Amino acid sequence: MSTTRLRFAPAPTGSLHLGSARTALFNWLVAQGSGGELILRIEDTNAELSRPELIDNIYQSLDWLQIEFDGDPVRQSERTDLYNDAVEQWLSNDLAYVDDGAVRFRVPSDGTTSWDDLVRGTVSFENQHIEDFVVRRADGTATFFTANAVDDFDLGITHVVRGEDMVNVTPKVIMLRQALGATDVLEFAHLPLIVNEQRKKLSKRRDDVALESYRERGVLAPAMINYLVLLGWGPPDDIEVRPIEEIISLFELTDVNPSSAMFDLKKLEAINAEYIRAMSPGDFAQALTPWLDRQPWGSTVDPDQLLKVAPLVQERTKVLSEAPRQLDFFFLPSPEFDEDAWGKIMGTQEAPLILNSAKNALAKAEWDGEVLHETLRSIGEEYGMKLGKAQAPVRVAITGRAVGPPLFESMQVLGRETVIERITVAQQKLEEQ
Repeated sequence: MSTTRLRFAPAPTGSLHLGSARTALFNWLVAQGSGGELILRIEDTNAELSRPELIDNIYQSLDWLQIEFDGDPVRQSERTDLYNDAVEQWLSNDLAYVDDGAVRFRVPSDGTTSWDDLVRGTVSFENQHIEDFVVRRADGTATFFTANAVDDFDLGITHVVRGEDMVNVTPKVIMLRQALGATDVLEFAHLPLIVNEQRKKLSKRRDDVALESYRERGVLAPAMINYLVLLGWGPPDDIEVRPIEEIISLFELTDVNPSSAMFDLKKLEAINAEYIRAMSPGDFAQALTPWLDRQPWGSTVDPDQLLKVAPLVQERTKVLSEAPRQLDFFFLPSPEFDEDAWGKIMGTQEAPLILNSAKNALAKAEWDGEVLHETLRSIGEEYGMKLGKAQAPVRVAITGRAVGPPLFESMQVLGRETVIERITVAQQKLEEQ
């Protein structure tokens, strides 16, 4: 049997929190790096909050993060007899007593309870400052302290990796573990808090903390894994974006920084963009499909056409959910005009002139990206304008927006007939104003 045995123990009271996802990942990295085992333990003793759909969310989120566990999940709701047996043992050994129907554990009035934390160093609590705490409520249910200590002891857990908000719980769990007859000392690692840009602890009331929301935005699983690892840990060679196999070989709990780790959305998106750029065009097009399917025009997307146009936005896509807005003009019968772009660009005196010149020139130009580029450049010179200014009215006419994929490659894919038709529609719209 492996000497290293860890557990990830989420409570199914909501969507999987970013902090919980980071904790699960760090546990998994330790297990992978040591050849150890990782147990999934669902802390579902609160029947009112532990709804089946929330447990399913945990499974789906962990599966998305590609975290594998050893054996079947352990459900605390199925282990109440173990907890009751432990409480009765403490009562019989005079280590606990009944108070107003609840059972409290007797905390020694002197001495200290301490441990050498792999992240925080030596942590020590004076017992005189710890109150006698409830181990079984008056309604007969075990408290978190009891279930936590009993499960870790019964399952043979050797390492407990969790957030620093659990530090104050640890001395109580250590006492209960010793009261169960344990002679070994667990390896504890309390991970730093994750904070927002204002250096405040991430809060579901204030911050977007649900892992699934980032998946829905189009963050790739490998990118999210890579980023979560960096919340409190950094590779010794400072190369942050790297394959998970390399991360496993480099990761050490003792290298985790105890200081708070800031969740930086821009950095996450930058890392995600790197992973997107590294995809093959075919894989990128396939990854975009679920987001395109959700659009009203999604049924018009031809896979072969998508394979042609997807690479045009691959370099500028940070999250997959951005793609429909960048690509819709390829699949709509006519572009949806951005009114701000229309007013700013089409409201100039030069716009009608450029559109007319472009329409005439494009009707006979060779339909090649480089030729189209040169054609628009020449038209710009006629009006004393640089290419960027000259192509702007054409871009709005064809795509509906002022920014988007490379214009000339887009025109080449759309084809001469569609491009000229859209310029004509834009001219008519200008005349009607």
